[in-house]
Amino acid sequence: MGIEIRDEGPEALAAYASISISFPVVEVLDADALSVASPRPFAARPVAVPEVKDYDAHPGNDPLDWPSRLDIGRWGFLMARIDGQHVGGAVAVACAPELDMLEGRDDLAVLWDIRVTATSRRQGVGTALLSAVETWARARGSRVLKVETQNVNLPACHFYAARGFTLGAVNRGAYPELPGEIELLWYKTLDARGAPG
Repeated sequence: MGIEIRDEGPEALAAYASISISFPVVEVLDADALSVASPRPFAARPVAVPEVKDYDAHPGNDPLDWPSRLDIGRWGFLMARIDGQHVGGAVAVACAPELDMLEGRDDLAVLWDIRVTATSRRQGVGTALLSAVETWARARGSRVLKVETQNVNLPACHFYAARGFTLGAVNRGAYPELPGEIELLWYKTLDARGAPG
């Protein structure tokens, strides 16, 4: 099975949006144990009622809604294909001063979104996409990659930590409409591999 990754640009938005971002929540990171000082904040507790989380269902979050509130023209849409079929994608942003997630920095890129079809998860697609995002960011002069996730997405926390990200911020109350969720910001320093030379 070969995974092909290509930057298909904003023209891939509809195909990207067709890939579900939903994931099961059966346990969450324990809010009392979350700390930037803790190198692996993975004290977890089971949830009282398991659920399937789908951030695309929240107003304005579906990728098809992005163009109405954001300028996506220079964003990277890295699409993963296996045997010609879309099986995942990642969206990366750099050099967009209007985007708060970039903190006004020109050395920072953001992994805005990443998703893999349910049938292709745990097959290396996410890792291949992340590697492609890092290459994309380096090519735009970024030295640091940032990603946001939440305490309800334990698999994502494990994924980022295992790939060299460190927890840089724990923001309780970041989502007033989701009072049980805590924003987690992860950062990874990018090495010079693949940098244009």
